[in-house]
Amino acid sequence: MDNMRAGLGLQHIGIIMDGNGRWAKKRGLPRKYGHREGAKTFRRIVEYCDKLGLRYLTVYAFSTENWKRPEDEVNSIMQLLEQYIDEAFERQDENDTVRTRFIGDVSALSETLKEKIARIEQMSQGRTGMTVNVAFNYGGRDELVRAARQLAIQAQQGKLDPQQINEQMLSDHLYTSGQPDPDLIIRPSGEERLSNFLIWQAAYSEFVFMDVLWPDFTPAHLDQALEIFSRRNRRYGQV
Repeated sequence: MDNMRAGLGLQHIGIIMDGNGRWAKKRGLPRKYGHREGAKTFRRIVEYCDKLGLRYLTVYAFSTENWKRPEDEVNSIMQLLEQYIDEAFERQDENDTVRTRFIGDVSALSETLKEKIARIEQMSQGRTGMTVNVAFNYGGRDELVRAARQLAIQAQQGKLDPQQINEQMLSDHLYTSGQPDPDLIIRPSGEERLSNFLIWQAAYSEFVFMDVLWPDFTPAHLDQALEIFSRRNRRYGQV
């Protein structure tokens, strides 16, 4: 069922891809195997959202806090990202309309990974279909600090009157500038928190928390979340 075109008015979904490590632990496997399965789920959900006609999908892949995880796990995540980008180039299709963007501080990544990220963003830049924002080394608070710093520099240079700063101006300096805020944020895994994900943009998002680990998340679960969303009454502070 094409939920996006069925009158939901939904343009942007955010997904916190959580539960990879627990999925592996339940099966007596190293955590990196959970991340591998989670990467497969990511590809399936991207394809499904594109078929539904979604305009924007933002996935939380690696947070600024995730560097505290075991080195082996972090290295595995970095390798999976490289593999994903390499495979995207191998199977690139002239009919593929999905645009890939990375949001977050990529300066902390390896030179090889930074080059590959720049390459895939450039490759898909002219595409007009769904935009997939991969939040990697991303933190909502870090994003706000970055935006505030940019505005402060403009004010210091005399290009901006601090009294003129408003919500739209700050939004224009976020990674998601020019995109609508997420209508719906989904978090699998049973956890019920944002974990520093899109904290500015999520001011009026609807939340759906699901008790399924990310590697087990299917298009049917997405349909279930969309059904829940369809029953919500979004008032934006009004009566």
